[in-house]
Amino acid sequence: MRESFNRIEDGQSLHVEVDINAFAYTKKYSWLLSVFIKFDAMDSTAEGYEEFLDTKEALIIALEHQEIAKYVGMRVVDGWSEFYFYASHSKGLDKQVAKILNSSEYIYESSVVKDTKWSFYQHNLYPSELDFCHLQSEKIIALLEEEGDDLSVVREVEHYVSFQTPTQKERFINSLHVKGFSYKDDISSDEFEHGVALVKEHSVTSEEVQEIVDELFQSIKKEGGYYEGWSTVLAKEVE
Repeated sequence: MRESFNRIEDGQSLHVEVDINAFAYTKKYSWLLSVFIKFDAMDSTAEGYEEFLDTKEALIIALEHQEIAKYVGMRVVDGWSEFYFYASHSKGLDKQVAKILNSSEYIYESSVVKDTKWSFYQHNLYPSELDFCHLQSEKIIALLEEEGDDLSVVREVEHYVSFQTPTQKERFINSLHVKGFSYKDDISSDEFEHGVALVKEHSVTSEEVQEIVDELFQSIKKEGGYYEGWSTVLAKEVE
């Protein structure tokens, strides 16, 4: 299952696509194949974007043929699209890549290294706890867009936080200093009994939600809590 998200790494914004179920292949594949293509796939409106997607899928199909390799994800960094595969062996992988890319106009590089523990996948592709929060946000935003919502309209948004102990929860509420947030109500779930609903007025564009969640997440983690997501109403329901 492929998921896509944006993250900040070393002060640089990058886009990540990852197969979050790829851990199932760790025992079979132990060689990391990296393919870097000079194309900025961050911009889906860029000239040649559809042709790039065709090349991407052709590369994946060629390398996954006969289960030689498994595509695990990609990153878009500084104008380069980086594709990553784990393979059962290293022999002939560069030739497989060349068959697809030599006939194209792309500048590319490739390399193969041993990575038995899948360290690169775990540290550079697999979503962190915060990344999963952003993935959840993007799914909510997509649902709002399906309803024709104007994401730029400022409205009341509820954010949900859970803690393992009542002391953690009370300490978080008493020390809440994230700008614009206020306590609304206590909540509970099957997993966590000690939760709280916070409320803040803001738009629900991807950029603003990511910035707000980033700030709130850091405050929550200081008290050992968990960010559980957010909800809101459609813009047309705002008086």
